[in-house]
Amino acid sequence: MKTLICTTPGSFAWVNAEKPVLKKDHAIIQIRRIGICGTDLHAWRGTQPYFTYPRILGHELSGTLVEADNAPGFSPGEAVTFIPYFNCGRCIACRTGKPNCCAAIKVCGVHVDGGMVEYLQVPAYALVHGEGLSYDELALVEPLAIGAHGVRRAGIEKGDAVLVIGAGPIGIGTMEFARIAGGKVIAMDVSDDRLAFCSRQIGIEHTINPLHGSAVEWLSTYTNSDMDSVVIDATGNLKAINDGINYLAHGGRYVLIGLQKEAFSCSHPEFHKRESTLMSSRNATRQDFEHVITAMKSGAVDPKTYITHRTSFGNVVQEFESWLKPDTGVIKAMISLDE
Repeated sequence: MKTLICTTPGSFAWVNAEKPVLKKDHAIIQIRRIGICGTDLHAWRGTQPYFTYPRILGHELSGTLVEADNAPGFSPGEAVTFIPYFNCGRCIACRTGKPNCCAAIKVCGVHVDGGMVEYLQVPAYALVHGEGLSYDELALVEPLAIGAHGVRRAGIEKGDAVLVIGAGPIGIGTMEFARIAGGKVIAMDVSDDRLAFCSRQIGIEHTINPLHGSAVEWLSTYTNSDMDSVVIDATGNLKAINDGINYLAHGGRYVLIGLQKEAFSCSHPEFHKRESTLMSSRNATRQDFEHVITAMKSGAVDPKTYITHRTSFGNVVQEFESWLKPDTGVIKAMISLDE
């Protein structure tokens, strides 16, 4: 079985591994699509928290179900994706319906080996039906679910001014679901090209680049001095995270989807006077996956427009490093393993 391993930061190696043998309460998927996300890119760079090497990357996945044990309702040959956050089922988070932040979580492609393989074995409970969606669409359910979960955490209400910082794939998905929730969405990024993509491809009316003037002044004018009811960071950039509190309305909610290694900070008086609510948003739940699939099927979201680059599994090593370069213009790179 052809397998690609990230051996150390900046290095890949091809190996031939044994095809997995079905275990109790597990399923085997023939991988058809692998989406590349920031987690994979940061892992390759060596800047991803919770990471050890060597590691097989890949958690935005779709494929064909080959066989399964204890997976009622699933049939060999159907298109599937899966929830790549494997939880213990016993800790306080799991017992209270939050398996996405399980105390012993094993994220596929981060804590345990992921999907840059031809066949992958996953817990049967993680399987998600394809619902008639394409392999491309199914591989994009997971990153969209990350944004959908952050939006749900934020409790966005109709008419809320929602600033999403970061116009990468996670940020774009967050904008989509913030709009579905009724928010008036503003996109912020330091890349004019990415902001143009948001306007052109997903119809975000208001965009702002903080390198081109005072973001605080612009947002104050736009919101009639109220500022933003919800600020969501999808960058994982320390400066962006630290600056985010300055854009928040009094009584507002600040949600951190992006993740980075360093300690973040803000002015306590600025945070306190707003009676701000600060939340992290980790991974997603089955509820979020189902919400995304419903939105895709209804046409409310068309994630195929996010795919800007494609390659075959065999060409990943040659092309992967280019996807880290801003001038490449990558929004979403998709790897195909079709026969």
